[in-house]
Amino acid sequence: MARRRFFVPEVRRGSAELSGHDAEHLVRVLRVEPGQVYELSDNQSVYLAEIEFARKSAVGFRILEKLPQPAPSVHITICAALIKFEHFEWLIEKVTELGAAVIQPIASIRAERGLAQASRKRSSRWERIALEASQQSRRAHLPEIAPVIGFNDALRSEADVRLLLDENPEAASILQVVPATRSTQDRVILLVGPEGGWTEEERQQALSANWSACSLGRNVLRAETAAISALAVIQAAWNAVIY
Repeated sequence: MARRRFFVPEVRRGSAELSGHDAEHLVRVLRVEPGQVYELSDNQSVYLAEIEFARKSAVGFRILEKLPQPAPSVHITICAALIKFEHFEWLIEKVTELGAAVIQPIASIRAERGLAQASRKRSSRWERIALEASQQSRRAHLPEIAPVIGFNDALRSEADVRLLLDENPEAASILQVVPATRSTQDRVILLVGPEGGWTEEERQQALSANWSACSLGRNVLRAETAAISALAVIQAAWNAVIY
């Protein structure tokens, strides 16, 4: 069985410590004790560590060894139009589990009014969701959750592969637009629309900016379901070549 993994603020002089809510969770819920061994990440490297002390307000670790770095993987940015926050937070959790490197919220024409402004107060909560999902899925690095940007700014994002997820039935299958030659050095951006889909103006702007429109099939999916499904397809396509 794989060891539990936790993110710590830093590893310094062979030691690391968790405090506050994270320490309370380890002590009260997981009932950790001195001598138990876990894996730690400081968002740079992964370590094997032994608990030295476990108190209500703090858990201290002694580093035993530095573990090998995970194999490199394709860098994927999920550029997602803002949707109702309970659905957007579910999107954050699941794309984190699936390995998204960057989660970029965007303001689109059909996004509900006020979501972009309200999102500023959600950054800490979204980071906490990503942290917990990263620990659960044993990631070595946390995803970046970027501030909200406008649709036009999103279109200017640079990547080797830029995919516009589109509910248009005439759009090509996502597997048809994925390049035949792929590597771990690639950077991929997936642009996911809001509830109600892209407007025709947004669709044409994206196509004019050389984004590749693609579809997941005939069924109309919720925005968060579409993002998760497309990310899984992209990961599988690149892993089939890499491994």
